[in-house]
Amino acid sequence: MGSCVDGSSSGREAQTAQAASERTGRLAALAPGQAIPFAGDRVALVTPELAAAFRPGDRLVVVQDTGDLLHIPAREHAAAEAAVGRAAAAFARMGQVTDAAVTDFFEAFAARLADDAVWTAIAEANAADVESARARGRSTTRLIASDAMRADMIAGLRAWRDAEAPRGRVLETVRHEGWTVEQVMAPLGVVGFVFEGRPNVFADATGVIRAGNTVVFRIGSDALGTARAIVAHALDPALAEAGLPGGAAVLVDSAAHAAGWAMFADSRLALAVARGSGPAVSQLGAIARQAGTPVSLHGTGGAWMMADATADADRFYAAAYHSLDRKVCNTLNVCCIVREAADRLLPVFLEALERAGQRRKGCKLHVSEADFARLPERWRTARATVVRAEGPVEEALAEPIADADLGREWEWEETPEVSLKIVDDVADAVALFNALSPRFAAALISQDPAAHERFYATIDAPFVGDGFTRWVDGQYALDKPELGLSNWENGRLFARGGVLAGDGVFTVRARVRQSDPHLDRAGAPTPPRQG
Repeated sequence: MGSCVDGSSSGREAQTAQAASERTGRLAALAPGQAIPFAGDRVALVTPELAAAFRPGDRLVVVQDTGDLLHIPAREHAAAEAAVGRAAAAFARMGQVTDAAVTDFFEAFAARLADDAVWTAIAEANAADVESARARGRSTTRLIASDAMRADMIAGLRAWRDAEAPRGRVLETVRHEGWTVEQVMAPLGVVGFVFEGRPNVFADATGVIRAGNTVVFRIGSDALGTARAIVAHALDPALAEAGLPGGAAVLVDSAAHAAGWAMFADSRLALAVARGSGPAVSQLGAIARQAGTPVSLHGTGGAWMMADATADADRFYAAAYHSLDRKVCNTLNVCCIVREAADRLLPVFLEALERAGQRRKGCKLHVSEADFARLPERWRTARATVVRAEGPVEEALAEPIADADLGREWEWEETPEVSLKIVDDVADAVALFNALSPRFAAALISQDPAAHERFYATIDAPFVGDGFTRWVDGQYALDKPELGLSNWENGRLFARGGVLAGDGVFTVRARVRQSDPHLDRAGAPTPPRQG
């Protein structure tokens, strides 16, 4: 495990355990106030709570980026280690698994989800998860296993069933006299996947099997009961029916965040994928990098929309309205209207927001402080009921916001929530996007083709469009269930698109086919055999 130390004891046994650590060369205790070095010349201090909780066999992960001290109890480490071990053993056997068997797995998985008896068991577990989450004031917008979610999962699995198998595909052939070199797609290995409480992500996670990989995953604690039901009633039976190794897709059966930390600190992972809230995803990515594992992070989202002076009002209205149907990463988060068209287009945007609120449960607007006075008096003075995770709350319908806060993503439940900024021109909006946003998805509403070309050339985003923002989705846009959608918050991605799908998880092997047995780099002939 990268940047981990083993051992522990209770606080009152610290002195005895410290002496033991000197004998064994391993940390045997944590004491309150103990300094833990990180980042070369900095220290983090052990809290009394951490020192008291630490037990023999526990792990401590020191996040070198931040100094966070993450306590991994022995049982969580063991659960993650065993799950990764099963996936690694399964990957070693995947070379003997045919592509036809992989196809059979996806159909078997889909067929079980389509079976009403199976789905009833899953739905019952999900109902219990939803009830528990609501009782704790947790968000349930992505947790509910609806009929639409079921249909999407089945469609996603059958899309992988019908997808061309990428492993063994020859990407390039270089021919020489007497020999050829082939560049061949090959499986990457064990993919570690941590995701939020969304049961449908099973279809996304298992997609890596299409390319011959295996996957070990942890789902958010809110959806763990649902996940267990899917594994027991659909996933494991489908693996067995298709003849795939039992560890080809493994759930880390733990509700603790520490299990995810332990999994991402395991250097046996070939790729670590995380999606969920921004800070949690960043922390997981840091842990994996310390272990030497490449990461694919999918955290902060929120789309931006710009409307220029040539924007068609009806198109702008439709684009804004249809970008606010539900809260996911590609939902409209910030709208910028050029000053020249503000008198014409501001009422259009407000109507679209209000209509989107009628589709859900009210609406909420944040307006740049400099532009708040431009709102109609009703918007500036009205109160509204906003549905938060903890329940309905009465708030101002519109509130001023500092420009520096335009990058904040509004994680709304049932009440569409957006920010609005009046800009001098599209270049001004692009500059704000590039500086403040996570650099994810952007749309320009304009009738000017040249403006769209300038926009595409200058906006620093992997997903760019000219209408509603909700198209940014692997299954919707590319007919491929995604593992996640990457923003460019930490820079552009090397040799990979922003949509990470199962068949995009691969490496490239080189294979030589030598027809001339006498090849020699120096041109020397083959000496005759003796005898």
